Amino acid sequence: MSPHANRREALFGGLCLCCLPTLGRSAEAFGLDEVAPGIFVRRGIDGEASADNADAIANIGFIVGRDSVLVTESGGSRADGAWLRAEIRKRTDKPISHVVLTHVHPDHCFGASAFSEDKPVFIGHHALRGALEARGDFYRQRLEDLLGAEKAGNVIYPTMEVKDAAEIDLGGRKLSFHAHGTAHTNCDLSMLDSESGLLFPADLLFVHRIPSLDGSLLGWFKEIERLKTFGAKRAVPGHGPTTVDLEPALADITRYLTALRDETRKAVSSGVSIEKAMQTVAQDERGKWALFDSYNPRNVTQAYKELEWE
Repeated sequence: MSPHANRREALFGGLCLCCLPTLGRSAEAFGLDEVAPGIFVRRGIDGEASADNADAIANIGFIVGRDSVLVTESGGSRADGAWLRAEIRKRTDKPISHVVLTHVHPDHCFGASAFSEDKPVFIGHHALRGALEARGDFYRQRLEDLLGAEKAGNVIYPTMEVKDAAEIDLGGRKLSFHAHGTAHTNCDLSMLDSESGLLFPADLLFVHRIPSLDGSLLGWFKEIERLKTFGAKRAVPGHGPTTVDLEPALADITRYLTALRDETRKAVSSGVSIEKAMQTVAQDERGKWALFDSYNPRNVTQAYKELEWE
């Protein structure tokens, strides 16, 4: 064990705190963009979760097929999910047949309980159940402390687990799913809509808001390359604008992750402490990402823990 290991554990407790509620600014007026025929997306707030915004910080939405509706992301709390469900019902009375749980972070999966009465198939990565078993109660308690028990929501486990790839049909609209290797988290799931060609990479793609590293930095590079093989030109990122051109958006996140990797490696090889690295690594990226000062030190910590054993 390195001489800094005990201090790291004391500082960070061995559990990622990314995407957890803290005090933040008030919620903005929400709306939904129809980003392609039958696909509606709400842009999340580029800020931290708060009691005012009900953890509505992720991009969430739904896809309408001939026979039923799929929820692309359920929201950050039961209250956020209930808002989305109400928006669906304003537009269609088709059954809500599927809800996608793209990964373990609460801003993406704690709205799922708002859809329980619909009895949908909850789709998730094969490693998501284990991640939720390890963290779900902790996340739920933090949300309850912030929002209250009724608004927070419950842990919902996937009922359909994707081990590699899978496909569903909403009626004339096929959606394919891919389980990714450890990258942003250890349970990242992406989705591709065959009709529009839109890719939903979830938090494998952050735009404007700084990425949060809770899995493997080196693995994230591999999964970015995998996303490029799907043939999509446009994407709905996990955070940022409701749709983006995929190639330049991937170039931006790759630039940040490259700075994080290369400068952390240099710090490790030069014997720079993790505390010093948190203050110095990737600083040229500061003005390019929202919430940089909140998340970059956490990312450096995660990167340092991974790269010091190369």
